[in-house]
Amino acid sequence: MNSIVPEPVARQPWQMLIPLFLLVGFGAAVLYSAAGGAMQPFAASHLLRFAIFLVMASVIAVFPKPLVKFMTYPAYVGVLLLLMAVEAMGAMGGGSQRWLEVGPIRIQPSELMKPVVILTLARFYDTLPAGMINSWRALVPASVIIGLPMALVLMQPDLGTALAIGFGGAVIMLLAGLPMRWFAIGAGVGAVAVPLAYFFALKEYQQRRVTTFLDPESDPLGAGYHITQSKIAIGSGGIGGKGFNEGSQSHLNYLPEPHTDFVFATMAEEWGLIGGLFVLGAFALILRWGMKVAADAPDRFSHLLAYGMVATIFFYVSINLMMVMGLAPVVGIPLPFMSHGGSSMLTNMICVGILMMVNRWNREAPRRLLG
Repeated sequence: MNSIVPEPVARQPWQMLIPLFLLVGFGAAVLYSAAGGAMQPFAASHLLRFAIFLVMASVIAVFPKPLVKFMTYPAYVGVLLLLMAVEAMGAMGGGSQRWLEVGPIRIQPSELMKPVVILTLARFYDTLPAGMINSWRALVPASVIIGLPMALVLMQPDLGTALAIGFGGAVIMLLAGLPMRWFAIGAGVGAVAVPLAYFFALKEYQQRRVTTFLDPESDPLGAGYHITQSKIAIGSGGIGGKGFNEGSQSHLNYLPEPHTDFVFATMAEEWGLIGGLFVLGAFALILRWGMKVAADAPDRFSHLLAYGMVATIFFYVSINLMMVMGLAPVVGIPLPFMSHGGSSMLTNMICVGILMMVNRWNREAPRRLLG
């Protein structure tokens, strides 16, 4: 078989790429249906973005480890400056100030910060002496690395992205070996801070999202409309769904955002439980491959970096699925590789590219040791 398949093709991580391609293709089919049976404006741009970002991920995959370590802190400072620029001159959209526009290019720096924070923390703990892992030197600098971008993102305001940055950072701190009592103290402080944040930090629309999550039927035509219609779409799909391009909730405009945040509900109405299990299975295969890459990493930096990228993809998937099923408040987290949107695709393909990069480091490590 090795003599038939060229070596550069055979060494690609097909156990991840095949479910990824299937997931993106299935997402394009769902977006085709969400547009009323047309490739424009969702499905065609979805496939084009994936093709572009797949090339980007392939480029990331060939980065050498010394270069990545060297560029870590400059990358963090650069994205942090972009977040500050958003506050100064960012473009408005949907009531939030999240984007920078330079000619035809529109970027959302907060999305770039998700993998960059993980990269920075992995580098920080890689250089921290093992004897200091139980001291304040392991906690305070890492908290600043996480806290600065979270504060800037919350000012936009963008609660979902801020939570994603915090989640990825917390996972790295946990895997780095920080004492569990610190996490217990943090959880206690968080429990006290949640009601204070609800009344004094959250915007009015964010407060409505929380109350709607707790009781969506209290305002089914107002704040609870999204969740109510999403549940109807998912439940009406049954086992096998209504059929491709036959979803009434999305086609009759009952389901809000059927091509972005609620794309899973659009899919479930037409493809039913079978389609949902396919999506979950594809994500499980991708995440399982990422976990294996992290477990096989030969050094602390690679180990933490890979686990952080898996955690970021997992956060997107879990929060979106919980959100559309009414198990979490609506926070604007799209479903990776299926939702229409360039920012989400960019972040998750950066994560895939970094995992491919660590996988290549793992593959080459024994050769360096033997050579």
